[in-house]
Amino acid sequence: MILIFLIAIWPVLQSFYFSLFDLKLNNPTKSEVHLSYNLNLERYLNNYPFLIGAIDNEIKNGNGAEELQSIKEKLQSLDKKLQRNSNINAKYDSINDRLMNFEQVNPDVSITEIDRNMAKEYEKTAKIINDKIKKMSVSIKFSQEKKLTGLAAGFGDALIQPNFIGLQHYKDNLTTSRMWKAIGNTTTFTIISVLIELVLGLAIALLINKAFFGRGIIRASILIPWAIPTAVSALMWKFLYDGQNGIVAKIFADFGLVDNMEKLLVTDTGAMFSVIFSDVWKTTPYMSLLLLAGLQTIPDSLYEAAAIDGAGKWKQFMKITLPLLKSSILVALLFRTLDAFRVFDLIYVLTGGGPANSTETISILAYKVMFNQTNFGDGSALSVIVFICVAIISMIYIKFLGRDLLNDR
Repeated sequence: MILIFLIAIWPVLQSFYFSLFDLKLNNPTKSEVHLSYNLNLERYLNNYPFLIGAIDNEIKNGNGAEELQSIKEKLQSLDKKLQRNSNINAKYDSINDRLMNFEQVNPDVSITEIDRNMAKEYEKTAKIINDKIKKMSVSIKFSQEKKLTGLAAGFGDALIQPNFIGLQHYKDNLTTSRMWKAIGNTTTFTIISVLIELVLGLAIALLINKAFFGRGIIRASILIPWAIPTAVSALMWKFLYDGQNGIVAKIFADFGLVDNMEKLLVTDTGAMFSVIFSDVWKTTPYMSLLLLAGLQTIPDSLYEAAAIDGAGKWKQFMKITLPLLKSSILVALLFRTLDAFRVFDLIYVLTGGGPANSTETISILAYKVMFNQTNFGDGSALSVIVFICVAIISMIYIKFLGRDLLNDR
């Protein structure tokens, strides 16, 4: 149980935990999990003295002196309160000295935790100051207006708020058309490819289950597509589908399956057909291998008895092969459905989810959000959604599979 928990459950729980936070690696204030308020002292000390200096300069020039003096007093009062915080006081002077000497400050040292009340006061003060200076700039012509308004607007950025957002990512994803389209693409790809693979795999399994000369070589050669790494296979099919020189694209165009060669990878239907066709070519051997294992457990005596009773090949298939192969079919469908629903590398290499996200699956969407956009919180939520979908599929199959095995007893 401990091993199952560590391998299967713990990564999902970890992803779920990260999905509860607005975790973005491209945003320094959200690059880590924050359950409390923090203050970036480096950013604060890069702003506060210059903001005070800009205000003093405008007061000296007689621009809104009374109101600016009030703003200056608010800033100084807030600064004194911050310095009374033991965590901030221990770092305040050293960081300020390093900045004055143009020395680099360690980001880990500059971020300091503050209590909620202090954070709320800082946030309120920053908003009041920004709003007042904005309002004043409409009626008063400051000598350094851009500098003053810019510093006032950036003053609040030093406060790092908790990035815990609960189930917000799930709410956003479940109300976003892109995620539902990705799930629709995944479902379409899974249903069509698995059904075709089942029919072709069963036909091949029935064929290679018969005794004939060279059966071993045929069985080995059939497994070659499945043995090829998926990324290599996808890259190979990408060249075969090429609109200028692709052999497969040329054959499809000649047979009238497509209007012209270019449409295979540049249209919604053509791209979906292409990835399904590639997947069927690669994984049908795997399906046939699973079904062949089931066929070899059926005694030959049953077919001999049926033939003596006058049953033809079709009747033998319907009355003997299919009923006794039911468990093997369900197991093969379970493995292939789960594998197809989690498809990533084939489509990522072949189409990248395009054109216009027409072949974008839920796994590719999760990858793009997590790694391309470095939005680990949202990407983790999508990963959990994939897990839930896979778990539901597994439970449905296992329910039918378990019932079938129980009836066989």
